[in-house]
Amino acid sequence: MFDIIGDIHGHADKLEQLLVKLGYQKINGVYSHANRKVLFVGDYIDRGPKIKETLEIVKTMADHGNAIALMGNHEYNALCFHSKNKSGSYLREHSIKNILQHKETLEQFKNNRKEFEMYINWFKTLPLFYESESIRAVHACWDYKSIKYLNKHLINNCLTEDLLYKSTIKGSLLNDAVEITLKGKEMEMPNGLSFHDKDGTIRSAIRIKWWENPLEMTYKSISVLEISSLPEKGIKASEIPSLDFYQPTDKNVFFGHYWLKGKPKLFKKNICCLDYSVAKGGSLVAYRFNNELSLDKNNFVVF
Repeated sequence: MFDIIGDIHGHADKLEQLLVKLGYQKINGVYSHANRKVLFVGDYIDRGPKIKETLEIVKTMADHGNAIALMGNHEYNALCFHSKNKSGSYLREHSIKNILQHKETLEQFKNNRKEFEMYINWFKTLPLFYESESIRAVHACWDYKSIKYLNKHLINNCLTEDLLYKSTIKGSLLNDAVEITLKGKEMEMPNGLSFHDKDGTIRSAIRIKWWENPLEMTYKSISVLEISSLPEKGIKASEIPSLDFYQPTDKNVFFGHYWLKGKPKLFKKNICCLDYSVAKGGSLVAYRFNNELSLDKNNFVVF
């Protein structure tokens, strides 16, 4: 039975407090539970004050079989930021925006290069998704087409060195699948509208609810985040990037990524987001899964 935990972003203190609240004990430096394990949905690094400590907790739990750790977009970005292609260029541009996003991690490892390289190598072993008979878990989006492609091409759901390079080639099927899986589906806002995201960046595309039928939604209702400027009008099929959506009768699926606010809630009986903006003053959230067929809002555990 799993306790699924959302984005941590270097908030090790809250992680330890949440683990204790869930009944895990630290024995010989490793958190464990008598009959449960944790499923982490990614984003362990960047933004927070204790990134090294967070990685140590998550990795040691995974190494001892007490947890499964998935890759988040921040771990993927870090891999690309520190990896070069054959021409010697970094796979992720060292732009001001990207450096600032990765700033806290770089600073906290500035005197521990070997240790950081060890974690970078560990990131390469993180699967992009997990599936059992009863649940699915992914960092941002369980898109049928993307997961099917990754299932066919990844090794044990992980990126190899060669696949990492190929995944950064814009427009390739692998790039599309990785981007959707780790960052979610997006759709352009209508009429040239834009908004400022949590970091102040101006964006013209919204992250959409990939579990809703887009033909039954408006621009406002399909956006994961509440954006007041979005119109309450139907979306034309020609404006929708994909008509495919996660079915309400499918397996329970858990994910993070979306910087939600307030009290944790279920989007549907099989749809559970666990990212409640711990790095922006929000909560670290877990869902205690007990093999139930339909998810229960009372199974959220918050710190």
